[in-house]
Order: sequence, then structure tokens, then C-alpha cells
Amino acid sequence: MSLIRLESETDFEGWRRAARALRAAGVPPDRVVWKVGDGAELFAEDLPVPPVDAPVFATPRAFVELAQDLVLHRDGERFDLLYRLLRRLEDEPNLLKIVTDYEVAKALAMKKAVGKAAYQMKQYVRFRKVEDGDEPAYVAWIEPAHRVAAKAAPFFVERFANMRWSILTPDACAHWDGEGLAFTPGLPREHAPGPDVLEDLWRSYFSSTFNPARLKVKAMTSQMPKRLWRNLPEAAVIPRLIEQAAARAETMVQTPHTEPQRRLPRRERVEAPVSVPGDSVVPASVEEVWPAVQACRRCDLWRNATQGVAGKGPATARLMFVGEQPGDQEDLAGEPFVGPAGQLFDRALAEAGLPRTETYVTNAVKHFKFEPRGKRRLHRKPDGGEIKACRWWLEHERKLVKPRLIVALGATAGQSVLGRPVSVMKERGSPVPLEDGSTAFLTVHPSYMLRLPEQSDRDRAYGMFVEDLRAAWSLVA
Repeated sequence: MSLIRLESETDFEGWRRAARALRAAGVPPDRVVWKVGDGAELFAEDLPVPPVDAPVFATPRAFVELAQDLVLHRDGERFDLLYRLLRRLEDEPNLLKIVTDYEVAKALAMKKAVGKAAYQMKQYVRFRKVEDGDEPAYVAWIEPAHRVAAKAAPFFVERFANMRWSILTPDACAHWDGEGLAFTPGLPREHAPGPDVLEDLWRSYFSSTFNPARLKVKAMTSQMPKRLWRNLPEAAVIPRLIEQAAARAETMVQTPHTEPQRRLPRRERVEAPVSVPGDSVVPASVEEVWPAVQACRRCDLWRNATQGVAGKGPATARLMFVGEQPGDQEDLAGEPFVGPAGQLFDRALAEAGLPRTETYVTNAVKHFKFEPRGKRRLHRKPDGGEIKACRWWLEHERKLVKPRLIVALGATAGQSVLGRPVSVMKERGSPVPLEDGSTAFLTVHPSYMLRLPEQSDRDRAYGMFVEDLRAAWSLVA
């Protein structure tokens, strides 16, 4: 009998090394006992030495991928099952395609369960803001059905690369500091963070998007298991929404329509602002704009973007810069003006003697609009409907920051700030009074200079841009 002791419940590499040695030595599955122990030696007793002429066996890639998921399952027999399948593959190379086989069906069901647990973790993690030095940090607690913290963590790195966050689970904890992903042992529920100031905003958004006419309690509880509800701020309002659904749906039916309903052409539908997140969900501070933008569905650009990109800067900034939209790097980083155009922008600000840290920098459109081209994502200009839909956010940023001067960088920003099409080259550099008492100032977008083919033209345009920045700063300095 061979006793194999693995280092952890998810020790795939340890299982694979042991399984290779066992298979090469011809040890049958019923002669192997798999155990898990923290910090223990990999093997409690020496493995049999494989014979010199042991046949070489190439493990199918599909089996390796299956095994990587199955070790995350909570079934205590998963290591036995995998070794049995491995031994059978020697004589049955197409085994994994026989979905009616009992052991194959069981393994595939376990893999599906692990995938579902990882999906639910991505869907139902709710970060809460915690105090941690000068920079904000966010912590979430969740109890996934299986040990999927490491499997799901890269998703959060991609989506929230600009945040410092931790996701706590009973099995393992994932931590992202903006540069690297790290894991620590699991923690009990008492380490879960308490409520934060953003939860009322999220509950308001959730309630505003709830459609009582489409309520399916059974489907909702199967997709969002009740055991996860205690981790979700919106769980507090779900029972009330379910209880009131029938009455609200009846009210919707009885409410007369003043105009016959018709399906609008796509362009009209884009330009018509929808109620998500609606006027009832208004960020009360600059800090609340970023998480609120993540829930925005006012146009379709959120579907393909990595994340929404709100503005950045002090809430008391005298000067606000408005660009067009996030680019590829801004979409990934979650911050405005960090790509090539942003780097040129920073250089011009420094040359103009204008400290960026004293300005609020944002965009007219908060989600990246692009066209896939191979592995690249090529910028596409937002249309009028998208600019109009996103102007709701810019108006609230202006109300929160109350800048004395708003510098519109390019035609899209000018259209958003002034509410009309603009001619940048004709109107640049001329202050325009706005209804709220602030002033608008139009100039080119930094990306304009990057697109000029001749270096001499780029140098001339850059010099004019620096002069525009100096003029703008003189109006508020």
C-alpha cells in the first residue's frame, strides 16, 4: 500500500508528481491512499521505483485541464478518481469522450460544479471600503461552494487593477496591491469587513433595476444561492422586492400610456437615456463616482469595456480637464490619461507649470469604445447618443467638484461640456461662460499631436498646446 500525503487540499502539482511515479511503477489505484496534511512531506513512505523499461505515457491535455479543476472540488475522493481515470487512459485513450461512463460523468459533473462556483464568486463578491493608511483599500468576504479563490482571482486583477483589494474565503485569501497577486491561508467569517458608506448607493441601484414583471424566484435563488445572500448588501431588500412584486407588476399593467409603444431604431434607442442608474442613484461624493460608474447601463459601451473609468483628482480642484474617452491602457488600469496621450499630457502640464495633482481629470464618455483588430483594440469615436447618455456623469462630477474652469480636450469633450458640436481650431483658447457660473476653455486633445505624421508638425502643435495650458492656468491661478 502506498500512502501519498499532499501539502494542501488543492495541491495539484503534488498529486501530478505522485501520480506519474505511481503509474510508471504500475501501482494499481486500489493500492494507493491519498491524504492531505499542511507542511507534511509529500510522501509518507517511499514510492516504488519504476522499472527501467517503464513505458512512456503522454497525458492528454484535456485530462490535465480536468484534473486542475477537480482538485478544487470538495469531494474527498477526487484524488482517487483522478488516478483511476489516469490509469484507464493508458488502455482507453478516448475515455474522456465517453460521457456515459460513470467515472467520466462524475468527473465532468465535478468540473462543472467548480466552474459554477468560480462564476458565482465573480458575480457575487462585494467589496467594502476599509481604512488602510493614506490609500483606500477594499475587502470582500465570500464562501464559495468549492476552493476556487485562486481560479477566480485573475478575473478581479483584470477588472480592478487600479484598486488595492483582498478577497477572504475560508480556504484561501487573495490579495492585490496594484502590482502583484498573493495568497494567504483562509480565514473564518469573523474577519469579514462590516458595512461601508457605499452600500446604500448599491441597494438603491439594485432596487431601481428590479423588474417585478420578470420575477422568477426559483431561477433567482438557483443563480444566486441563499447561502451567499448574507455577503450581499442588496440581500436586505430582496425579500421586500419579492413581496411587493405582484402589486408593482399590477400597477405597471394598470398605468395608462400616453403614447403607443413602438420599437425604436437602434440609434434612437442609444440616444434615449435609460433609468440605470437613473436620477435616484446620485453619487454624493467624488469617491462614490467610481463604484457608481461600474454599474452604469446608460448606453451599450459597458458590455465590451473592462471597466468604467471615472475622473481622478481632488474634490476641490479649481480646474477640470475633460477628455474624450478612456483608451486601451486606461480601460485596463481604471484611471484616466495614463496611456501615450496621457504621458504627453503630463509632459505638457509640467512644461506649462500646471500641477496635475491640483486638477480633476475625467472624460466625456466613461467606457472604452473600440474595434477589435486581431489582438489589438483600436479606438472608435463615441457617437452623439453615447456622448449624450454619459453627459449625466460629467454633470454630476461638475456639481461635486465645482471647478472654476473646465478645459475641454478635443471635439467630443467640447460637445459634452457645451452641449453642442464645436470646431476646435476655430474656438480654441477663447473662454466661454457656462450657466453654472464656471467657464469653458477649448483646446486640442493630446492624441491629436500623436497622430500628426511629421515631427515638425508635432513640435509646432505641442508648443501651441502648452501655451493653451498656460493660458488656462492663468485664469484660475
